[in-house]
Amino acid sequence: MSRHKHSTGARRDRTNLYSEITDKIGAELEAGRVPWVQPWGTAAAKAPLAMPQNAATGRRYSGINVLLLWGTVIERGFGGQSWLTFRQALSLGGNVRKGERGTTVVYADRFVPEDEKQRATETGEAPQAIPFLKRFTVFNTDQCENLPEDVATSAPPVPEGLIEPTIEALIKATGIDFRIGGNRAYYVPAHDYAQVPPPQAYFEPINWHRTALHELGHATGHPSRLGRDLSGSFGSKKYAFEELVAEISAAFCCASLGIVPTVRHADYIGSWLEVLREDNRAIVRAASQASKAADWLLAFVPDNERQTGQDECACDRRVA
Repeated sequence: MSRHKHSTGARRDRTNLYSEITDKIGAELEAGRVPWVQPWGTAAAKAPLAMPQNAATGRRYSGINVLLLWGTVIERGFGGQSWLTFRQALSLGGNVRKGERGTTVVYADRFVPEDEKQRATETGEAPQAIPFLKRFTVFNTDQCENLPEDVATSAPPVPEGLIEPTIEALIKATGIDFRIGGNRAYYVPAHDYAQVPPPQAYFEPINWHRTALHELGHATGHPSRLGRDLSGSFGSKKYAFEELVAEISAAFCCASLGIVPTVRHADYIGSWLEVLREDNRAIVRAASQASKAADWLLAFVPDNERQTGQDECACDRRVA
């Protein structure tokens, strides 16, 4: 490759990377978030205020990398400010969990190409160094497992009393990969894990249980469990139907366990109505599949805990 082509390619890559970073920071600002003024110590930001560092070398990140990593910690609800590359996690005896998405950081430096060194030698002039940006993908230690205790960071415990013991026991008994963190609730069929924000992120933490049961309802559809069709993309009729199944399943579970949430997922009502208008059998099918999903989940609750209409149920507390 000629020096000209190499230089052009390097400039193009630098330009693309600068644009990606600028777009990311710009999106944060447009959303009303200032990347260098993070809400540390709140429900959204479980990590302490600190400079991000590499967990393997102890070296602190600097410059734009600090803003990029801070942004990811807030966005994903991580509990610490320590990061590793994929290989570093392996070198420490651990690994990045399957399905985890890394964060891009950059390294700026300069180098002198071999042909430039030769030209400088022949002409007696000083060699010209070419600046470059190199990308690296790093993972928060919260995204890793099997790390040494002095390296691993565990999410701060949920304040006592916010998660009902029955639900906590149910989640563990199902064996479903269930993660608490971040600022949104979702289930990832491809990697079979559910994630829900911490209870303290909810205005009324009792509503956390309904959201958790909703995402667990989705997980029952995995091929290794009830095998429902989870292939619908966001906005599709299949997606809306599966949301309806998970929502009804959560309602059935809440009723069986005496949990009385105070919110409903109003965002999906329009898409549900569309499904019902197009297929007058849809609600019957959805309710049937929701019953199977709820039964699958409730099978992990001890019989003496499965009650409806309790006079005094701890699950029915209102938490401000």
